[in-house]
Amino acid sequence: MLKSIMVFRGLTLVALMGVSAIAQAVVLRDDRQVEVTIAKPPQRIVSLLPSLTETVCALGQCQKLVGVDRYSNWPASIDKLPRMGGGLDPNIESVVAAKPDLVLMATSARGAERFAALGLTVLALEPRSHADVQRVMRIVAQALDVPWVESDRVWRHIDAAVNAAAQSIPAHAKGQRVYFEVSAVPYGASESSFIGETLQRLGARNILPASLGPFPKINPEWVVRAQPDLIMVGDSNVADMNTRPGWQNLQALRLKRVCVFKSAESDVLVRPGPRMAEAARLMAQCLTDMGVNKSRSQP
Repeated sequence: MLKSIMVFRGLTLVALMGVSAIAQAVVLRDDRQVEVTIAKPPQRIVSLLPSLTETVCALGQCQKLVGVDRYSNWPASIDKLPRMGGGLDPNIESVVAAKPDLVLMATSARGAERFAALGLTVLALEPRSHADVQRVMRIVAQALDVPWVESDRVWRHIDAAVNAAAQSIPAHAKGQRVYFEVSAVPYGASESSFIGETLQRLGARNILPASLGPFPKINPEWVVRAQPDLIMVGDSNVADMNTRPGWQNLQALRLKRVCVFKSAESDVLVRPGPRMAEAARLMAQCLTDMGVNKSRSQP
């Protein structure tokens, strides 16, 4: 009888362990609208998008990264991690060799189907707005078995810091019309981009309407006709601005109402992720400085 009870208890324990193992599995819908099953909390993660790399680290899971894309450069603790290409040219062999139990990548990146065919679990996410950043943070937290309260805590910190940046801008610096250049050609950030959302929260007016799409390719003459009060641009793009058709007639250039961001600052500004609060502070400082400049340049 005793032996039968012990056998029963043993079988019950095994059954409970099985139920526990099953309960750990989580099914998530990624931005491809694909249902992805995470069988157990991943211990080896490859991230192929900088904003996702930063999200993993903001959630306190940086130590689980075993590889990142060539553009991921924050925080400093990831500096020595293997680089595995970029979104358009991921190094399939390097990713597979790292034996990840989760690959994070953008929906616009290449290789997702190939990774899946090779038996890797792929979660494709691409935040494009403030709401997306909060949503993606929650999904990544679920995938990594991080309590949702932690992802919400991180988001609340970001959101509160953006509000604080907005409150730091003096009234006379509000309402400035801004052209934000994302990259050469040129491409700009419109009202519908996450950058445009931040500018709006800071009380600025974007010369590029949402109807153009988040990051439209701009005809240089558009900017000339719009005559922005100030320009925000990375240091790699500013050199050729005066050579663009008609740009010698831009008052913002003539009055030096241009905020030029260093490379590291540009990285912060163009990534929809945990450092959006820092991006807001950079833009707020620009608006404040140029607001003073504008008031002094008026007759």
